[in-house]
Amino acid sequence: MARSTTQRLLPLILLASILGASALPLRPRASSAAPPAPSPTVPYASDDPNAPLWNAHSSIVPEAERGTYGASVLGPQNVPLELQNPSLLAPPTTDHGDVPNAKWPFDLSHNRLQTGGWARQQNGQFNDMPIATGLAGVDMRLEPGAIRELHWHNTAEWAYVLKGSTQVTTVTADGQNYAATVPQGSLWYFPPGQPHSLQATDDDPEGTEFLLVFDDGSFSDDSTFLLTDWLAHVPKETLAKNFHVGQSAFDHIPSEQLYIFPGPIPADDQQPPQSPQGTTPLPYTFDFANMQPTQYAGGTVKIADSRNFKVAKTIAVAEVTVEPGSMREMHWHPEDDEWTYFLEGSARITLFAASGKARTFDYQAGDIAYVPASYGHYIENTGNTTLRLLEILKTDVFKDISLNQWLALTPPELVKAHLQLSDETISQLSKTKPVVVGPQ
Repeated sequence: MARSTTQRLLPLILLASILGASALPLRPRASSAAPPAPSPTVPYASDDPNAPLWNAHSSIVPEAERGTYGASVLGPQNVPLELQNPSLLAPPTTDHGDVPNAKWPFDLSHNRLQTGGWARQQNGQFNDMPIATGLAGVDMRLEPGAIRELHWHNTAEWAYVLKGSTQVTTVTADGQNYAATVPQGSLWYFPPGQPHSLQATDDDPEGTEFLLVFDDGSFSDDSTFLLTDWLAHVPKETLAKNFHVGQSAFDHIPSEQLYIFPGPIPADDQQPPQSPQGTTPLPYTFDFANMQPTQYAGGTVKIADSRNFKVAKTIAVAEVTVEPGSMREMHWHPEDDEWTYFLEGSARITLFAASGKARTFDYQAGDIAYVPASYGHYIENTGNTTLRLLEILKTDVFKDISLNQWLALTPPELVKAHLQLSDETISQLSKTKPVVVGPQ
C-alpha cells in the first residue's frame, strides 16, 4: 500500500525536532532581491596590468620582470635590442603558448651593395621569420639615373615608393607597352612573368628608395630572370640568328648579370617607342600619394586594391595612421596573410593563434610584421607621435572582420552569455567598423 505524505515526512519532522527547523528541506520564501551572479564556468580573466614597461628611448637597463613574475638578468645583455622589444623580455601575462616569430627588421637583412645602389630582402626561406609563407619583401635603393635592370619574376611585384621617384617601363604579352614615373607614396604593380625595369629620376638629389612586395613567401630577388644574365648564357651565334644581325653586334654584352648599375638620368618626357599594338589599356601605376584618406576616431585609412588599382590582382594595401593613445582595432583577415611595414612611429601587436596561443611583439619604423590569415590581432600606437604603416594583403580585395562590429551585430543575449557584459556596454558596440579606435 502506498505510504501517505505524512508517513513519508515523519522521519524528517522527527529530525527537525532534534536539530531545529532549519534542517527541513522547505521551499525558501520569495525575495525581491536579485539572486547572486552564478559562478563562472572558468575563472574570470586577470586584472594584471600589461602595458609595455619601457620603450626604445628609455634610459634604463631592462629586466625580465613583470610584477611578481620573473627575475633580474644576471648575464650579459644587449640593452638596445631589449629596449626595442619589451614584450619579449617582459611579456604581457596574457601571452601564452608558442607562436612563431612575427617580427623582422630590414636592419638584420644582408645588404647587396652595387654600383649605383643596394637591395636587402626579407623572406621566409632565408630570414628568421618562417611564419611569412605567403609574402616576401625587398627594400631597394637607386642613386639618380641608376637602373634595376630589365627583368621579370615568376611572382607578381607590388611596390610603394618610400623616397624620391622611380620611372617604370613594361611590355605585355600582347606587345602593348607602358612607361610612367611613380612619385613618393605611390604604387606600381606588374603581374607574374611580365618584363619591366626600374630607374631613379633626379626629382630627389639622392635618388629613390622603394619597398617591393612579392606574393610568395619564399621569393628571392637574387633569383629573378635578368636580361643580361640570360644573354650571357646563350651562344653569340644563337643571339645573332635570333636578332638577324651580325655576331659582332654582341661583342660588348656583359659576361654576367648587372642587377643594379649606373645609367643616364631619364628625361621628364621620356617615352618608349610607339607599339603597333598601342599602350596598355590599364595603368600599371597608381597615384596613392594623392588619394584622400578616410578619417576615423583615432586615425586615417586609405586602401588600394583591384577595385581602384585595376591591375593589382594579387596584392592589396591599406595605408593606416594611428594617433598617440589610439589603435587599429581588434580584427582579422578571413582568407589573406598580412605583411605589415612600419613607416613611422612605434607599435605593439598581439597575435592570437587559437588554442590558447598568443604572443606580443613590438615594432619600430623599418620593421616588418607578419600575420597569417585568420589570426586575431590589433596594432596599438605605443609612442607619442603618429604611427604610420602599410597593411599589405595577398589578395585582390582588401577585407577584414571587426571584432567590435561582429559583437554589435550578434544577438545581445548571446554576447552577454559569453562575456558577462552589461546592457550599457553592449549598447555602445559599433555596428559599423571603427577601424582605428581613438583614445579612451
